[in-house]
Amino acid sequence: MKLFEPADIDAALTFPGLIDTLADAFRREVVAPPRTNHKIERPGEEAVLLIMPAWSTPDADTPYIGTKILSVFFGNGARNLPGVMGAYLLMNGRTGEPLAVMDGNRLTLWRTAAASALASRYMSNPESSRMLMVGAGSLAPFLIKAHRAVRPLTDIAIWARRPEAAAAVVDELAADGIEARAVEDLEGEARTADVISCATNATQPLIHGRWLKRDAHLDLVGAFTMQMREADADALERARVVVDSKKAVDEGGDVAIGIDEGSYAAERVAGTMADLCHGRIAGRSEEGEITLFKSVGVALEDLAAAIAIWERRADG
Repeated sequence: MKLFEPADIDAALTFPGLIDTLADAFRREVVAPPRTNHKIERPGEEAVLLIMPAWSTPDADTPYIGTKILSVFFGNGARNLPGVMGAYLLMNGRTGEPLAVMDGNRLTLWRTAAASALASRYMSNPESSRMLMVGAGSLAPFLIKAHRAVRPLTDIAIWARRPEAAAAVVDELAADGIEARAVEDLEGEARTADVISCATNATQPLIHGRWLKRDAHLDLVGAFTMQMREADADALERARVVVDSKKAVDEGGDVAIGIDEGSYAAERVAGTMADLCHGRIAGRSEEGEITLFKSVGVALEDLAAAIAIWERRADG
């Protein structure tokens, strides 16, 4: 059994390649039971354990089984530790033999960013040039790089509650030859952005629908529980909404909260990522339309990324 550290995963993946891999995965049949979400009682803080299994159908040329186990400790920032940590176990789909254990954090960063970029490829204005990244956690540079793989982004702004965190991401991107700027005027930047990507632990809306301009695309990644929210009801009301899976309608923040409070109707969701990839729905249906993609994470994304890593690096 092989161990894949973050550097191994980085060496095996590129965003153009992974985005195409996820598009193919959403067109195939994969068994993905509902994610289990367990609240872990810890004194003075919130913690969650997430378990996400998926496996290939019997007719797959090379079947696999995969399971991701993640812990989410919301107080880890004060410990100078990542809030999300975990591992991914990839197994032979014919025999059940364990093949590899992969760094769950790195895998999640890659597949989450690639999924957002895949949605943007269908939904955002192809000429989008201005991006606003809301949040400066570990996902921020991955989301920026992924969105740059599908749109000609030349002006990238990064906003965070702590300006020094946004500046740190700017420096990290600069080391990779990507120019970005840290900003403090969230509303002003949101009003001019073509693509807005949010990856935060916010419990109250950061982005308001009245700020969104024509043709804007809003990518909501951070809110994955009913206690978390990154955009208000007006953003949902003004946008054509697509979700990564039906879980986003009743489990994650933003869309699910809007439905639960009665400010948004489930029937208004245009469809899922699978619908986009199969061509059953359009990403953008009219010029000037505001679009919104809500992501809560799909197990088939993890499985597809893990298979890509295994088949690219297993002999390395």
